Amino acid sequence: MAKQFRTTAANRHWRWFTNHLATGLAIVSTILVIAPLVAIFIDLVYKGAVSLNLNFFTKIPAPVGESGGGMANSIVGSALLLGLASLMGVPIGIAGGIYLSEFGRGTKLSNVVRFTADVLNGVPSIVMGIAVYALIVVPQKGFSAFAGGVALGIMMIPTVARTTEEMLLMVPHSIREAALGLGVPNWRSVLSITLKTAMPGVITGCMLAFARVAGETAPLLFTALGNEFWSTSLTQPIAALPLQIYVYALSPYDEWHRLAWGGSLVLIVLIVVSVSLVRYVTTRGVLKGTS
Repeated sequence: MAKQFRTTAANRHWRWFTNHLATGLAIVSTILVIAPLVAIFIDLVYKGAVSLNLNFFTKIPAPVGESGGGMANSIVGSALLLGLASLMGVPIGIAGGIYLSEFGRGTKLSNVVRFTADVLNGVPSIVMGIAVYALIVVPQKGFSAFAGGVALGIMMIPTVARTTEEMLLMVPHSIREAALGLGVPNWRSVLSITLKTAMPGVITGCMLAFARVAGETAPLLFTALGNEFWSTSLTQPIAALPLQIYVYALSPYDEWHRLAWGGSLVLIVLIVVSVSLVRYVTTRGVLKGTS
């Protein structure tokens, strides 16, 4: 009896030790993941905040050798490019994910689509830019905002499609059966019930794709090219924050280096704010619709 009591006590102490060890390792791992992000953000704030003023958000870049200027055209250009990319990448990606999960499961075509999406996820962004350069820029005989938006949109599609597929597969099959049992057509059940149930996860996938392409520079070098002046035309070269940061960072001028840090800070803040607002508004809408 005493031996059994000692064994039980030893097991209890061992479980206590392993539980706290696992908890401690989880906390340390979380800190190691968050620490680089916090360090980068602090460094951006320290070096970039001094460049942020009214001129930065209202002026175009100043000529070489002159102080001042801003990145207003680059901010507007990035918003336009990301808007075009989202209009193209999000609907096509979600539609592809719905097909893979609900209609093409087990077919040869779905296997081809899934394999293609996985390959596209691993394709370097510069290769995507070269491909769009050959398909759009060369036939049009000029760089354009439209070509830049297409390049970024193609990069968004595989991430959105695969995330949508995985989120839809996590929806309990009983929900589908209940809808079909009530006489709801399959396509209506998928759009109104299954997709709506998985919407928070789908939104997360869209945000991941958006955040990924927001800072891409390589594909825009071959498509949008960049522009030192105001331009919102879809058929003309357009400025973008990543492109302007790239040009300023490579320059030998301290003033441009300072503006590059400011542009980097603005780019990060814009991504965080836009993603947070979309998630907040959409999630509230989803919750209200399901309550």
